[in-house]
Amino acid sequence: MRKRFELIAGPCVIESEENVMFLAKAIKEIAERLNIEFYFKASFDKANRTSISSYRGPGIEEGLRILQKVKDSYELKIVTDVHETWQVEPVSRVADVIQIPAFLCRQTDLLVTAAKTGKRISVKKAQFLSPFDMKNVVSKIEESGNRDIMLCERGTSFGYNNLVVDMTGIIEMRKLGYPVVMDATHSVQKPGGNGIVSGGNREYVEYLAKAAICCGAEVLFFEVHPEPEKALSDGPNMVRLSDFEEMLKRIIKVYDAVHS
Repeated sequence: MRKRFELIAGPCVIESEENVMFLAKAIKEIAERLNIEFYFKASFDKANRTSISSYRGPGIEEGLRILQKVKDSYELKIVTDVHETWQVEPVSRVADVIQIPAFLCRQTDLLVTAAKTGKRISVKKAQFLSPFDMKNVVSKIEESGNRDIMLCERGTSFGYNNLVVDMTGIIEMRKLGYPVVMDATHSVQKPGGNGIVSGGNREYVEYLAKAAICCGAEVLFFEVHPEPEKALSDGPNMVRLSDFEEMLKRIIKVYDAVHS
């Protein structure tokens, strides 16, 4: 049976080795049952948290050690993000996909350095950019010799502490010739909406994922946690692990209908 859409999933941030290993194994088993190609994603550092006191992660050395263990133990492809150029080389030794955060998608040096690794580059469209502006981001990566690119929709700023998703943006970004990722969980985030932390509306995640499939998204991105209410980052918009498989089954029905 042919594979369906690609799936990127995992916790927002590495909270512990135990938590990451548990989630990687659990999501891999779900993906195998549903015949979905799966990339495990977790961040070793969340450098743009709302508050200076918020948990950021274990750091690059310990974080990459844990991600390498996931890769070796479960034979999974790894996605993680970089925030500074010096992080790119060590990350490229572990990650199969280097993710560029939305706030940094115009940072030329970061894009060029990541592109020159030859790894697949996933760039999140900034909340302040139009989909048309991503052509300049793509050019920076292409001019650096890399054409293994994904472009990620994660919502656009709409007033204060609110994001909306313009689904026509997926259609427009696809015209640039590369796969489009729908980050369905960050797109329901309320940045800084709870004062010193971000809020979110996870009840909308499934609807956005389904709509994105209808608009041509080839990759779906979900942050997943066993107990989102206890998560150390982005809990309000993360999908509960116990709900994840049934949600994916419903999304697959839409995918199969669209691609029948």
